[in-house]
Amino acid sequence: MLPILYSFRRCPYAIRARLALRVAGIAVDCREVNLRDKPAALRELSPKASVPVLQLPDGRVLEQSLDIMHWALSAHDPEGWLAVANPCAAADWIARNDDEFKPLLDRYKYAVRHPERSRAQHRESALAGFVLALDERLRESRHLLGAGCSVADAAIFPFVRQFAAVEPAWFEAMPLPGIQAWLANWLRSAIYIAVMRKA
Repeated sequence: MLPILYSFRRCPYAIRARLALRVAGIAVDCREVNLRDKPAALRELSPKASVPVLQLPDGRVLEQSLDIMHWALSAHDPEGWLAVANPCAAADWIARNDDEFKPLLDRYKYAVRHPERSRAQHRESALAGFVLALDERLRESRHLLGAGCSVADAAIFPFVRQFAAVEPAWFEAMPLPGIQAWLANWLRSAIYIAVMRKA
């Protein structure tokens, strides 16, 4: 019996969970969720009813994307995503992404819902609040925490993907060479292409 993953293809939290499961070589029964009509089985497993949710064969339920990532990579981590020199730095980058950048990204993406500021002003807040610091780090190294990809890279990439997609021409024209190269490498990677493939 395979673990059951409730997912939504474009959700950044679900993407990062699928990336970790894929790199760990863990096969799952992936069930795409219609966010407007969530299945009863998902609601029964998880009161929050948001993706991703992973139901393990032993009955345990993992309701958070980071928990799914760490469960998968703790089972098998062939590329050393958890084997970073400074796990505190990984945790710090992920926390900054989730706690600081994600709310700013949502205001930028859905600027019409936040009319107190213009889209450009929301974009500038996201730049100043996270993106510029990330770019500075990625100008120094191909990956966030050294020579190889880490759990921090995989956890943050799907959110930067969304940021770049709001105004692609603007993003491509910006002097953000670190992030642009890093993002391009992710977008053409075999693992990303695999996890985004429609069933």
